[in-house]
Amino acid sequence: MSTCATASRESAESLAGTATPARTWLLIEQTGPWGAHALTDSHLDPDVGRALEAAAEGTGVRVALIRRPGRHADCHGTSRRRMFLAHTAPGRSWIRTTTVTDPQAALDLDFTSLGAGEHRGLWEPYIGEPLVLVCTNGKRDRCCALLGRPLAAELAAGGSEVWEVTHIGGHRFSPTLFVLPYGYAYGRASAPLVKEAVEAARDGRITSGHCRGRSAWDRPGQAADLAVRGLIGEDRADALDVVRTDPMWPEPKSADNRTPGSATVTGSSPAWLVTVAHSDGRTWQVTIEQRADGAAAPASCGAPLGPPARMAVVSVTASNAMLHGTPQATASR
Repeated sequence: MSTCATASRESAESLAGTATPARTWLLIEQTGPWGAHALTDSHLDPDVGRALEAAAEGTGVRVALIRRPGRHADCHGTSRRRMFLAHTAPGRSWIRTTTVTDPQAALDLDFTSLGAGEHRGLWEPYIGEPLVLVCTNGKRDRCCALLGRPLAAELAAGGSEVWEVTHIGGHRFSPTLFVLPYGYAYGRASAPLVKEAVEAARDGRITSGHCRGRSAWDRPGQAADLAVRGLIGEDRADALDVVRTDPMWPEPKSADNRTPGSATVTGSSPAWLVTVAHSDGRTWQVTIEQRADGAAAPASCGAPLGPPARMAVVSVTASNAMLHGTPQATASR
């Protein structure tokens, strides 16, 4: 059976810069089956689901449903639900948790403050193992069920703190997941890879294998972060931050239409100049270009064939760095 995940894997589609952007995650436990649009197509009150989507829009908060791995009986009775809030920005990552009897309580949250990383003592701090959220919603895409659910079950059997989650984007990278508190997403994952990622997160690090990017940033920022990590061999989760992303306008372009700090490129594809800063003071300028030059493949099962957009790293240039006592060279790709 041909699937979007098979097509993506066979074409060696790049994973970097494909994570769904979300500075803050609101995760609400909802047992039972999930539809393609789970917030309004599950046993969660659809009016509550629509209200949560509206409240979160434009705030940097992404709302998703979660459930424990296993069989999901079609029952409506859930007396207590677990909820998590997780902020993923470097140096300010946190997870808060509570249990509620009515998920409508989430509508009282200050979504704007939560998106900015301010929890103001809300709920209780989560102090357990890193959270693993595996995308398993087969009604959204069959690859998520076929590949995600067995992985979630295997991880749960091995003792990981794992939840199934409704939708995190990138069906074609199934099995796909993200790990909190840092919010790095992974694709084409295996149980050994996830265990390595969890062990790394426990120590405040990340593993770069099969990494899609950190959800705190947009996709150009994700690609730039991973490019600098690969260049200098940095695995500490909070050592790097994306401090600026400027559009690069194709030539010719009227200067009146440029934003402050923007640069120019000669091609017609969208491009960005991303500034990545290290906690030790070093900085890099990373040129990212969106390209669609790969083999035609479906973005999800049943979707039409088309070249997938990717974040291509054009160059990485140190701004003011000295690495191991010598000027840091420019890397181009």
